[in-house]
Amino acid sequence: MRKRFLLCSAQGFGENFWQPPADIYRTRKGWLVKMDLAGVRLDDIHLSSVRNCLTVQGVRRDLIQEESYNYYSMEISYSQFKRTVTLPVELENHLLRMDYKDGMLFITIEKEE
Repeated sequence: MRKRFLLCSAQGFGENFWQPPADIYRTRKGWLVKMDLAGVRLDDIHLSSVRNCLTVQGVRRDLIQEESYNYYSMEISYSQFKRTVTLPVELENHLLRMDYKDGMLFITIEKEE
């Protein structure tokens, strides 16, 4: 019998979110999801899971707050972000651990023993 997995949608709440790039690795003990979240504070990152869908969302804030600054060119997204990835496992009985280092978010997913 083959398992069917829900395809996750990155859309939400009728707003536009930027989506951080992600790498997904299979490990000996489970899975590792790595996301590029440069400039995002750890307190502004929220993790949730439903079935086999893992969602990371939050906000990247512009640290330049000078009222007298007028931007000339802006390529970095400063707003809410949301990224949902589909994994080939149900996450209900898995432990999720989040580590953040040098602008990279590491989410370790391991089956509960």
